[in-house]
Amino acid sequence: MEDTSSQEPAPSKSTLGSLRPHEAPATFISLEEQEPTASSPGELILQKARGACRCSPGASLRRLLPVLVWLPRYSPRTQLLGDVVSGLLVGVVAIPQSISYSLLANQDPIYGIYTNFFCNIIYAAAATSRHASVGSFGVLCLMVGQSVTRHLQLAGYGDSSAALGDNSSSPRNGTQLCDRSCYAITVALSLSFLVGLYQILLGVLQMGFVAVYLSEPLLGGFVAGSSLTIITSQMKYLLGLKIPRHEGVGSFILTWVDLFRHIHDTNICDLLTSLVALAIIVPVKELNERYKERMKAPFPIELLVVIVATVVSHYFDFEQRYKAAVCGDIPTGFRKPTVPDISLFPSLALDALPIAVIGFAMTVSLAEIFGKKHGYAVSANQEMIAIGMCNLIPSFFYCFASSAALTKTLLKESTGSQTQVSGLVTSLVLLLVLLWISPLFYSLQTSILGVVTIVNLRGGLRKFRDTPRMWQLSKLDTVVWWTTMLCSTLVTTEIGLLVGVCFALLCIIFRTQRPRATLLGKVSDREIYEDQAAYKQLSSIANVKIFRFECSLYYANKDYFKAVLYQKTGVNPVLLAASHPQLRAQANPEPGSSRGCRAPGFGCLKRARRKAEQPPGDACPPSTDMHTLILDCGAMQFIDTVGLSVLKETHHDYEEVGVQVLLANCNPSIRQRLREGGWAGQAGSAGGQLAFHSIHDAVQFAERWHRGQSKDKQAALPDPEEQNFQVSL
Repeated sequence: MEDTSSQEPAPSKSTLGSLRPHEAPATFISLEEQEPTASSPGELILQKARGACRCSPGASLRRLLPVLVWLPRYSPRTQLLGDVVSGLLVGVVAIPQSISYSLLANQDPIYGIYTNFFCNIIYAAAATSRHASVGSFGVLCLMVGQSVTRHLQLAGYGDSSAALGDNSSSPRNGTQLCDRSCYAITVALSLSFLVGLYQILLGVLQMGFVAVYLSEPLLGGFVAGSSLTIITSQMKYLLGLKIPRHEGVGSFILTWVDLFRHIHDTNICDLLTSLVALAIIVPVKELNERYKERMKAPFPIELLVVIVATVVSHYFDFEQRYKAAVCGDIPTGFRKPTVPDISLFPSLALDALPIAVIGFAMTVSLAEIFGKKHGYAVSANQEMIAIGMCNLIPSFFYCFASSAALTKTLLKESTGSQTQVSGLVTSLVLLLVLLWISPLFYSLQTSILGVVTIVNLRGGLRKFRDTPRMWQLSKLDTVVWWTTMLCSTLVTTEIGLLVGVCFALLCIIFRTQRPRATLLGKVSDREIYEDQAAYKQLSSIANVKIFRFECSLYYANKDYFKAVLYQKTGVNPVLLAASHPQLRAQANPEPGSSRGCRAPGFGCLKRARRKAEQPPGDACPPSTDMHTLILDCGAMQFIDTVGLSVLKETHHDYEEVGVQVLLANCNPSIRQRLREGGWAGQAGSAGGQLAFHSIHDAVQFAERWHRGQSKDKQAALPDPEEQNFQVSL
């Protein structure tokens, strides 16, 4: 910063706009800009590449596997108890959810247990979050199930509602020597491989910022719409109906049509069992939430109902007596690893993209929420790599796509989890099920699994209650919520997500295309200027209009900027100039004069004046009720080339009717754009296209400039070389 003191005892032209009444000339200050330090994109890439190459193998391994950092510091005395208790409780809850969500993904129950077992181990090693719990997630299972059903139909299997537990022992992929269940998991694990590959690539390329484009209203609407679709898909299990699973546009409505069409075929045993299970699970879970502060751990009502229902179904032989649908054989142990079917990749590539986006968005958001709550840092890019590994590696072990799950994460955090050791304990619980307990669920009714799935969607359905409050806060956000929800429900989940993202971006464009614009007034005896339409007792400055445009100025809102400016100020310089043909002489000056148009785009006045008559020799600008227009640029983050042209055109048009235009509150980037775009004008131009640090400085300059102009127009005009006393353009 330079500080140059003026040697003149009397006010000079350069200090005219900065003096207050009865004050001596202020010290002249010009701001010296910092040297630019920004590097080109190529240099930034090279710098990151050099930094990556300089990292030792050990540092790279610790970055990839954070468990190598926190596990040596693990304190069993203070952390082990909380991790063990939390892991056991999450494992107990994960057992029925693993089996029930397998139905949603159109898979056999054993594959849901595989998925939750493997992903908890991998996430514990690769994640930076200490509290997120990963596994089968309802929305992802729905999207996986839709893709699997579509490929089953393309392969000729149809939707025969095959009995669960009909696993094939054939290790081969494809349709040959592979039954419906085998082909279903082949599609699912190939899809999981692609999902994990997408997520790892996004993490390696440092593209964690992509999650910010999925706003909270958008995700809320998507989850609510997917919850309705999930409930619809589970109704056939609650009623014991064997109806095909519809996919594609209108599947929601078609499923309900089939439900009512076959309502007379309802299995009374499944219906009564579902109603009894709902009557027990829902109240207990509500009590768990209401008294969670007093309870050390929530009551595992889901597991209890599953056990009791399995025992009752087995001893009363519901399968044979009442033709109730049951899980059937669930094998124990692990299957030999397999390789995803590469031939399915082209048809699954598009299906995997929305699943990958939703999966990492849910994982990153939950990790950041609880990381912030407990005061530790979470790396979004590493979380994307971690969840990608949870999808890619388990795809070789007959698993489908997974992500962080809200209900299990909340349970894990509320029951004292300290680290991801709790995830390892959860995997240990599931290992016991895989090795010994899973055959005991043979007689478990699928209607019970449908009830477990539906009950866990209460959080998504509760979002409907938030919409009235959201409408009061932001109507556009509410419209985004409802649009995403309706499209996800009535069309498809993938299209609903795409429509939601596009509509949210369009709402942002709409907000910037027609932003708020106001005239400002002065607070009494203060150097503060506020919106006259929002506050009372604000005084207007005589013959000075202060206009605030609360958005960046760019090509999409340039026309609205001029229209609202003319409306608020009450002065349309184009029409005013056209109604006074004597201004032609001012628009067509003698050679060497500098008062002509400064850019080729300033042809609006010329076209309006071509039809006018030649002016008399003593022509003067038409009279208006203001002599200065101040544009408050404080809300403008940037201006593009079109916005700069509009500013220059606005200055030129108002100058033609005798109104000078000043700018105030410009940020450094806008001042640089003004300087590079020639806003300061050429040497010898009169009128002083000035930019000020504050509105008050601009008002003071306008008043003194007008006062000096009324005495002696030529003597009072500031010298062009001294005009930038506020901002050096």
